[in-house]
Amino acid sequence: MKVALVYDRVNKWGGAERVMLALHQLFPDAPLFTSVYNPETAGWADDIKVIPSFLQHAPFAKKAHELYPVLMPIAFESFSFDEFDLVISVTSEAAKGIITKPQTRHICYCLTPTRYLWSGYKEYFSQKFIKILSYPAVSYLRSWDKVSCTRPDAYIAISNEVKERIKKYYHSDSEIIHPPVSLFEGVSEVEKNKKEGEYYLVVSRLVPYKRVDLAIKACNKMRKKLIIIGKGSEEKYLRSIAGPTITFIGYVSDDVLRQYYVSAKALLFPGLEDFGITMVEALGFGIPVIAYNKGGAKDIIQNKKTGILFDRQSRESLSEAILLSEKIKFSSIELQKHAYTFSQEIFKRRMTEYIANVFAK
Repeated sequence: MKVALVYDRVNKWGGAERVMLALHQLFPDAPLFTSVYNPETAGWADDIKVIPSFLQHAPFAKKAHELYPVLMPIAFESFSFDEFDLVISVTSEAAKGIITKPQTRHICYCLTPTRYLWSGYKEYFSQKFIKILSYPAVSYLRSWDKVSCTRPDAYIAISNEVKERIKKYYHSDSEIIHPPVSLFEGVSEVEKNKKEGEYYLVVSRLVPYKRVDLAIKACNKMRKKLIIIGKGSEEKYLRSIAGPTITFIGYVSDDVLRQYYVSAKALLFPGLEDFGITMVEALGFGIPVIAYNKGGAKDIIQNKKTGILFDRQSRESLSEAILLSEKIKFSSIELQKHAYTFSQEIFKRRMTEYIANVFAK
């Protein structure tokens, strides 16, 4: 069976890129089609045959693909997949819009229906001037998205949250296969038998919807030690509201991140996410998670067993959850067992079974 992979863009490292690597391991000979490819910032793809679109040669496109949203549909429609039996697109934007012939099966692994067009539209275009200015482009992209979403033969969702969005915006059913999480795999016995944690931890991009401000405000008020790993557009504001118990670390390597997980009391996750890989990573190190009871957290966290779910995105609700977590003796063994249900091994097995079923039908 000849297989091709398709991804929105290959110019960064994150959760979706871990999915791509797992798929590459399943299909090592499959080429990867994408809009733009930046080898300098996507070292994970060094061993993959990457085929970028014509946008690769557009000014600044490799580093600032956001400049070309209205050209993304054309970029993906320009590829030919006539020689392939199976195409797997991994996307939160335009990659699902590839055109295939009837004899080629197209499975879309959907990270979310395009956020800035649908579920996150008000968030992205909150300013009236920007909303008016962007209207022609958004209108075109929404129309194209409604057409292109009918092209995949089957959808896979990364969580129940995304499954509901696929049904709402694309009017399609989907199977849930959670993304693979690998950072905790191979955890040493020393790490498994860690001592009581020293601080609370946030691992996140510092952007508004992640609600890192809630973690800071709660730990300020309670005088709890909090370490924040990550960078982003909201960093200056977050630093301005942080008290003496808050420490900003910035980006770190996976090896360094492991050490921060090992010594943490719990991971704080106050945002609404499509899935939330850092929650699984924390569980894999025997760290409970205190998370907002929406989105991917509901797929991952078992309330009062592997963490605490709080119902309101407020400082008070998060603070109550932190206090409750300190009264519960979580079993690191049970947390790690639960984390392994999101392992690469299980992801690969479920994907293989799903693909076989698609071809059987």
